[in-house]
Amino acid sequence: MEIKKVVIIGSGTMGSGIAAHLCNANIPVTLLDLKTEISEKAREKIHKSRPPLLIDKSKINNINVGNINDDFDVVKDADWIVEAVVERIDIKHNIYEKIFKSRKTGAIVSSNTSSIPIKILSEKLTEEEKKDFCITHFFNPVRYMGLLEIVKNENNDLDKINSLKKFCEQELGKGAIVCNDTPGFLGNRVGVFAMQIAMTEAFKMKLSIEEADAVFGRPMGIPKTGVFGLYDLIGIDLMADVLKSFIKELSKNDPFQLVAKEIPLITKLIQTGYTGRKGKGGFYRMNKQNNQKILEAINLETGEYSSSKKIDLGIDTVNLNLLINRKDKYGEYAWSVISQIIKYASSLVPGITDKFNDIDEAMRLGFNWAMGPFEMLKSIGVKNFFDRIDSFENNKFLENLSKSKDENFYGERQQYTNIETLGKIKPKAIKVDKNKSAEIYRFKDFNIVEFTTKACALDYDSMDALKNATDKPLIIINESMQFSAGVNLTYTMNFADKGDFKSIEKFIKYFQETCKHLKYSDHPVISAPSGLVLGGGEEVAIQSNFVVSHTNIVMGLVETGVGLVPAGGGCKEVLWRWSQTPEAKEDPDFAPLKVFNIIGYGTTATSTVEAEPLKFLRPEDKKVMNRNSLFEVSKKLILENKDFTPPKECSFNLSGKPLKEKMIKVLEKLYNDKIILDHGMKVGSELANVLSGGDTTINQTLSEDELYKLELESFMRLIETKETQERIKHTLNTGKLLVN
Repeated sequence: MEIKKVVIIGSGTMGSGIAAHLCNANIPVTLLDLKTEISEKAREKIHKSRPPLLIDKSKINNINVGNINDDFDVVKDADWIVEAVVERIDIKHNIYEKIFKSRKTGAIVSSNTSSIPIKILSEKLTEEEKKDFCITHFFNPVRYMGLLEIVKNENNDLDKINSLKKFCEQELGKGAIVCNDTPGFLGNRVGVFAMQIAMTEAFKMKLSIEEADAVFGRPMGIPKTGVFGLYDLIGIDLMADVLKSFIKELSKNDPFQLVAKEIPLITKLIQTGYTGRKGKGGFYRMNKQNNQKILEAINLETGEYSSSKKIDLGIDTVNLNLLINRKDKYGEYAWSVISQIIKYASSLVPGITDKFNDIDEAMRLGFNWAMGPFEMLKSIGVKNFFDRIDSFENNKFLENLSKSKDENFYGERQQYTNIETLGKIKPKAIKVDKNKSAEIYRFKDFNIVEFTTKACALDYDSMDALKNATDKPLIIINESMQFSAGVNLTYTMNFADKGDFKSIEKFIKYFQETCKHLKYSDHPVISAPSGLVLGGGEEVAIQSNFVVSHTNIVMGLVETGVGLVPAGGGCKEVLWRWSQTPEAKEDPDFAPLKVFNIIGYGTTATSTVEAEPLKFLRPEDKKVMNRNSLFEVSKKLILENKDFTPPKECSFNLSGKPLKEKMIKVLEKLYNDKIILDHGMKVGSELANVLSGGDTTINQTLSEDELYKLELESFMRLIETKETQERIKHTLNTGKLLVN
């Protein structure tokens, strides 16, 4: 089965998101709604969306629009018709009647419903029509969320379902998991239960919402929003509706019923307009005091707000055993929540799916968990789990596991896919070397380095791992949401606060040395980034021999925002790439001025398509839709480059003082227009010094090492200023940039 044309009926948030992502995959799509004006407005929103739904905005015309009365004939040529209309069964049934009358034989018809069982959706379809009907439940935003649930019915042509699964995986880059028709399907069933158990236990144990979110967050491998922050993000009123749906659809004996009961405080919040971030606030709210915004948190007992308090558990990485074995209320809370999530998830096997790995993958892809419930069980240890668990009656999975006590019960990760993923290959490593910031997985023919710090921030240990792994072809890759967000600024500021700038200089020199080592290694070095590739992370990637990047990267050299300049070779490498353009051959100042603008403004690309014109990526770099394919494509590159030879060192001819003066003029205009302030001038001047070549002349050839030296000198002059230190501290504390 080939899918070459798609029609989507319903141009709301989900219909538009699916249309945009099909466009990203170069699949022609037609978006229909009640009126053409509605679908036209939807297309306009797609084009203007932030974060962008389109990888390449120029492809917007690949989305055709129309209305279901005048333009329904397009259905006749479609290979796949997606229904994404309002969650009303009568409207959906009417749409299906029209579709099946018009579609060509064998065309797939699916619904994007998130709540209505397929049994109800298909109750008016013939046995023959049911063969080609399923649910394709995309998660929002479609471009960025990896999970796709394909819900089958009892009459489905399984070959066709598997063919659709393969298309969605390979062409759309989704983790497509086939599951049975059960309430909430797979991801939401477990994910919402987890949220509810985390919330009800917080009420029961009288934890503050900040305490609960601190535990049910990063230490558990769950996004930092925690449970109450996530409630606010989703919408408290929307979550209430979701719970009502589960209460209605699930059996009275389902443990979900106990955690889905109405909570008076939540009812009050909804009634008073405190529905989360979209309303007046929710469990958290922003309040103004003395012209300052203050984050406040609600007291679960009194319903009163007070200034939010930061809770530090002293745990920097995911360590479940460390968390659940704490002899305090946080350890008690963590164990109660985790154990109940494991119990509930395991009770759904084989009801929802025969493969318990699918549940884990759904939680990783749909909820951004680092580990699913069964990986949590594996991490805790089977014996440890059963030593502490109270009861698990009517749970066949746990009953069987309690008898076998098999610590190796998990088997292979990501069974849903045939792709050779990172998750599948890591357990097969011959040897694993670890330090505080990275892990080296050693195989016969290659090595893998995975950064393990928060945001994969780079430090000495990260660099050590990279240098120690180049005895073979090297793939730099990880399963984090960030490839690397840059050099560890907290680490840097610890030295700055002590006035120990020599230690900072020593580290930057080592960072430069490592990046140069990667570039000129005897064996090919491949960076396989996804997510954030910023600052130092971009410098590692750009100085690798090959790059295999996920299309949803955010890539850039953003150091000027915190009052610094790229000093790991970022300025040097982007400058070199721009110097190879035809324009640069004609005008020696073209490349430096171009790079001055790109780095000076901290320009970021939000896709591979945007990254290439900026020279952050090269045309020959590989771009993949499916994040899980990064390792497989990287490994293929190694096989294709068995006769690899390192590149030749590059050199530069820069104009020096006259070029720097041109750049200063640009800065002066920005300063006069109040776009930059005093320190912005200083940062810009230091960047100008690097990119102009310092005291050089056009006839003098500069080596890479000399560019590295210029980067280092400018970096050090800036890090020693109180203004740059203020910028860094402000960013670390608030997540926002300071203009000074």
